[in-house]
Amino acid sequence: MKKGPVINTELSQVIADMGHFDLLGIGDAGMPVPENVWKIDLAVSKNLPSFIAVLENVLAELQIQKVYLAEEIKEQNPTQLAQIRARIQVPIVFMPHEQMKKDLSKTKAFVRTGEMTPYSNILLESGVIF
Repeated sequence: MKKGPVINTELSQVIADMGHFDLLGIGDAGMPVPENVWKIDLAVSKNLPSFIAVLENVLAELQIQKVYLAEEIKEQNPTQLAQIRARIQVPIVFMPHEQMKKDLSKTKAFVRTGEMTPYSNILLESGVIF
């Protein structure tokens, strides 16, 4: 049995497959996912699991070097932004939400959570451990 914190089979698989500069998206229940993107749907019900719980779980196994957030999170969801900043020690790049939706097509996968707060979406850029 796997010993690490990520026990979801699909999530563990995509993390293991990440290379330098690859993107992994995590987001709220309402983020539209392009058909060509692998959607790992963890949503069970409203707010279960939460965006932050899934982010923490992924960060325990994925080396990141940069993250991308919607510019709108600053005004529309500052509480979530503060929680993200408390967990991320890499550069944060802000972009319009419409651009983030377009950039989802560049991700290896998108992890859908049960989060029900606006702009709770992030793109994680994979780094290297050496």
